[in-house]
Order: sequence, then C-alpha cells, then structure tokens
Amino acid sequence: MKLTQLMAALAVPLCLGSAALAQTIEIEGAYARTSFSGAPAGAAFMTITNTGTTDDRLVAARSDAAARVELHTHIDAGDGVMQMREVEDGFPLPAGGAAVLERGGDHVMFMGIGAPWEEDGTVNVTLIFESGEEITLDLPIRIGNN
Repeated sequence: MKLTQLMAALAVPLCLGSAALAQTIEIEGAYARTSFSGAPAGAAFMTITNTGTTDDRLVAARSDAAARVELHTHIDAGDGVMQMREVEDGFPLPAGGAAVLERGGDHVMFMGIGAPWEEDGTVNVTLIFESGEEITLDLPIRIGNN
C-alpha cells in the first residue's frame, strides 16, 4: 500500500470519529445568581437544548467556586410553601428537546461558596451529561433580584 493510500484509509475513521464526538448540546441564556455578595449559596440558570437524535440527561455539575454543586428543583411542600430539593436523577434532555433551568424551577445549586461572588464577575461550572459529554462555562454573575 502506498503512503497516500494509507493516509486516505486512516483519514476515513478519523473523520467518522470526530463526527461521532460532535457536541449535540447547546446552552443559551446562562447566568449565575446570588442574593447578595458574600452569600453562602447561589444558583445557575440556562436553557439546555439537545440538538441530537438520542435522548440525554444532565446528571451532575461541578465547580471550584463552591464546596458542593447539585442539581435542584423547587417542590410544593404544601400551604404554598416551596422548598428546594436535590434531583439525583438529573434533568432529562429528549432528542430535539430542551431543559429550561429557571428561577423557581430546576437549577444548578452552589452551596458553600468560597470567594464572594461579585456583580459582573464570572463563575466557572462544568455540566456533566449522561452521554459523557462535559461542557465548561464561565457564567456571568448577577447579584440581588437581577
């Protein structure tokens, strides 16, 4: 086999491999929020869209900005009282669908924030998906009711 034939034969699997690893997750409108600078907890909100043809799931998140990072939702505890709870199974991302992480609903929770978050700063977070895909974001920080 000539060198050019060998290179062409090797290029086909490489191209197919990169297509198989193409990202199918898109993130829009992402930001992090805390009620005041120096608060011990904060949250991140965004829309996560699965552009692929296979269902996926956001299963975890990690960040050096907090002692713990969990996936949370709000539940009605009765009498109009809402409580946050960890969602251990994560958030489903159906093929061609989206998960909306928003205030009062599903969100990424940061507990035990180390250095105080400052308005117009950023916080780094890595989102981990069931498919093995990981996406790292620098989220703009909002303080208070912004």
